Amino acid sequence: MVAFSVLGPEQIARYKDQSLLNEITVEEAEGGRGGYRYQMNSNEKLYLLAECLRHQVLPGSEQSVTSGGSASSGVNYEDFEGTYAFVMNRQGPTEREITDAQVYEICNRELNVLKELGVLPDSVKDVEPSAYSAVLYSAIDVLEPQNNMPVWRVSLSTSQQNLKKANQVIDLYLDAQTGKVYSFYVRTEWTWGEIKPQEMIEKWGSYLGLTKGTEYTSDNPLLETTDYYKKYQFPGMDEGATIVTVGFYEGINELFIRVT
Repeated sequence: MVAFSVLGPEQIARYKDQSLLNEITVEEAEGGRGGYRYQMNSNEKLYLLAECLRHQVLPGSEQSVTSGGSASSGVNYEDFEGTYAFVMNRQGPTEREITDAQVYEICNRELNVLKELGVLPDSVKDVEPSAYSAVLYSAIDVLEPQNNMPVWRVSLSTSQQNLKKANQVIDLYLDAQTGKVYSFYVRTEWTWGEIKPQEMIEKWGSYLGLTKGTEYTSDNPLLETTDYYKKYQFPGMDEGATIVTVGFYEGINELFIRVT
């Protein structure tokens, strides 16, 4: 027993080594073109999207993206100016992401969830492929490229100029993996007096899985082009924070949740 306790472990280790050394083993890896992607939490995703949208060039009141590329293709990050990029994903969705054929169905599913939560009124209409355009983008932290996320932007098509916009979604961003809605502009029948921003932000934050949201105040009167808004902040990456605005444009009755 003494001899076995001294020599046994060494002999067993040698036996196992002989079964592994100089042998080729094959393991099936997960498919898809996306490669390894760091899994960010909800607060980090919201912060990344907000930073990428904030660094876009904004001609007038319209957001415009003119760059090409994707996080999962051969992007040369040195070509980007700044530390965040929001670029059109020309490679298309991977098998883990919502496809072109699924995006409208999932968008309507999530709109119904927001209606049930009371974040949106029941009168908001479904998005239809004939009236909307859906474009897949990649939000990328250029200095830390593993921090990236695919995002679908669903917008009322510019060709629908004569379409009545009452109770229509004008613009929204949703997670291309989970389908969760991060930001939206919607025409509604509500007035600002019927909207409860604190209750709305709590339900929307819970829907996304956000944590530690607090009210945000600013002395800058130029932050908004409307008098009807409330701002909140959520912790982001490192020491950063995401500012979320619940706002309302009177006259056109447009409710929005915007991230910056």
